Amino acid sequence: MSESSAEVVPAVASATGAAGNWRRATGIAGAAIGVIAAGAAAGVAIERMTVGRGMRQKARLALDSAGPYGSLRGMPGKAYSDDGTELYYEVDEIDPEAVPSVAPRRRRLFGRKAPAPVTVVFSHGYCLSQDSWHFQRAALRGVVRTVHWDQRSHGRSARGVAQVEDGLPVDIEQLGRDLKAVIDEAVPEGPIVLVGHSMGGMTVMALADQYPELIRDRVVAVALVGTSSGNLGEVNFGLPVAGVNAVRRVLPGILKALGQQAALVEKGRRATADLFAGIIKRYSFASRDIDPAVARFAERMIEGTPIDVVAEFYPAFTDHDKTEALVHFTDLPVLVLAGVKDLVTPSEHSEAIADHLPDAELVLVPDAGHLVMLEHPEVVTDRLADLLTRAGAVPAGATVGGYGSTSSTAQPG
Repeated sequence: MSESSAEVVPAVASATGAAGNWRRATGIAGAAIGVIAAGAAAGVAIERMTVGRGMRQKARLALDSAGPYGSLRGMPGKAYSDDGTELYYEVDEIDPEAVPSVAPRRRRLFGRKAPAPVTVVFSHGYCLSQDSWHFQRAALRGVVRTVHWDQRSHGRSARGVAQVEDGLPVDIEQLGRDLKAVIDEAVPEGPIVLVGHSMGGMTVMALADQYPELIRDRVVAVALVGTSSGNLGEVNFGLPVAGVNAVRRVLPGILKALGQQAALVEKGRRATADLFAGIIKRYSFASRDIDPAVARFAERMIEGTPIDVVAEFYPAFTDHDKTEALVHFTDLPVLVLAGVKDLVTPSEHSEAIADHLPDAELVLVPDAGHLVMLEHPEVVTDRLADLLTRAGAVPAGATVGGYGSTSSTAQPG
């Protein structure tokens, strides 16, 4: 934590016992976060003039029931991290009828008993869940064995034991150990492809940093989507200099204080749902014609992350630096993909990763924001399918299923 952040924490932490301090602290927070919300608030204000609150609530309910987003489920399982945190994962197995040539060919090559199949392990980002890979999961289902898991304190995984019982902050190293626990339980043998988005990509890097022998012996390909190997403290989130400096100065302390008032804050989040929906859309997508049902799907995932979990994870990103860990991917097929208009982990961070991995495939998607795998699933799925083919995870003749579309005029797929 920076010196300026450290100055804010005591003042905010004591605010619960002093109304004046609390009002001043929340006033600072409002000013800083208001800079972020300005563009979203303008759109919400226009919407309020034309659409009543009741109509907006009905629209959200209708969108919640529209499409299959997040509805895919696999064989459930549980792993336990080194601190005892229960981690939830699901496995989608290969459908022999979907890829009839795989088993016979593998038996011919390797003898009577075919070796374990390649498993693709998907790691999701901050404030999301395994369901954020909906389109890619739908496309690859039955073609390749996949594992989708929820990071600690996200989705269906339990709250972090070290955070709840010991008050310890989350760091990216811990997430790497969590991923190792999931692999040990869900993929005890056979080759692995690692796929990570945003925080999930950082988790993959942390795994490589701590378990280089696993990467060397079992990983056959890596995909890093909308992520960063470090220097996240320099990201300006599309704000002017004055605004980003204000946010950086107060946000760590404010989040810590809000995390200590979780019940009150969650009530406030519900009351200001329209404003937060605008902020989420701005920082998730760049396309103007994003399917409203997909936008609402992303909003639900983010809304489902409790404020105290948001507070626990946030400081880890400033400390994150795994540039040196990238060397462990040097001899592997690697896909580095990002949205050109990503305001959270700007595409320059993906370009920096590719600079350290000159043989990697770098794909920059125009008109795409941070949730590029939901916004432009066709691009992400196609490049991922190509990576899996190059890694031998699927035969060249296999057909990857439909990935749907986020166009507002298309039917969900």
